[in-house]
Amino acid sequence: MSALGHASQRRPNRLLAFLGRAFARPSFVIGFAIIACSILLALCPQVFAPYDPLAFDMTAIQQPPSLAHPFGTDNFGRDVLSRVIWAYRVDMQMALLATIFALTIGVTAGAFVGYYGGIADTIFGRCVDAIITFPFLVLVIAIVAVLGPGLVNMYIAITMVNWVYYARLTRAEIMTQKANDYAAAGRVLGFSDRRIIFRHLLPNAISPVIVYWMTDMALAILLGSSLGYLGLGAQPPAAEWGVLISEGRNFLLTAWWMSLMPGVAIVLTGLGFSLLGDALADLLRAKGR
Repeated sequence: MSALGHASQRRPNRLLAFLGRAFARPSFVIGFAIIACSILLALCPQVFAPYDPLAFDMTAIQQPPSLAHPFGTDNFGRDVLSRVIWAYRVDMQMALLATIFALTIGVTAGAFVGYYGGIADTIFGRCVDAIITFPFLVLVIAIVAVLGPGLVNMYIAITMVNWVYYARLTRAEIMTQKANDYAAAGRVLGFSDRRIIFRHLLPNAISPVIVYWMTDMALAILLGSSLGYLGLGAQPPAAEWGVLISEGRNFLLTAWWMSLMPGVAIVLTGLGFSLLGDALADLLRAKGR
């Protein structure tokens, strides 16, 4: 059998071994189950939601949790369970779109800066200093306030600030990998800088970035919900957890379920991402030893 055939056999074996170690960890299993269920609810909310999330029912205003309405109803008679389920679509979208552009831009910039250094590294350092001087949430709120409320402007604002953190982490990892012998061997063999960066250095430097991304998606949900609560993110009547909490804040004493149920969904989903990220970090550290 050729060397290529042996290599193709080793890759599935390593993947299966990694998955075996992963699913042997309770934190990974719990986190994976929570996120898998969250993705399923986000993709098919109409299958699981018992009612139309936007349908008013003036005969069922602020009813407490019951068999007919397990999470109760809001001040317009809308089923809170249905609104929480439909909110998964918006909030899981926020977890992805609020981080994926920052991840892409930050990893690309950090890889080039870490590899070339020099004046690019100096300019990057000054840019990082200028951005991290301000509190993250305050800077995002300021940008959204200038651009205007809405999900698209929220994604733009988060990306404008958040890419720096991915770039800084990638830069540090690339600089570490660049000192290894295989990077010098690639240069001796005449490989292009782009090939060395993207085919050799970055695959070995990406693991900490992926772990950080898992945690950052949990923070993106919290940030998106906070902006929705403040009226700067998703806009009513859209079903989004921050918006639902904001709608129920005036009824905490009489209809506490309006704010409690979406709050539980935020905590549970954030816990899933955090457990998944922590488990991946432990697995990668164990692999490196």
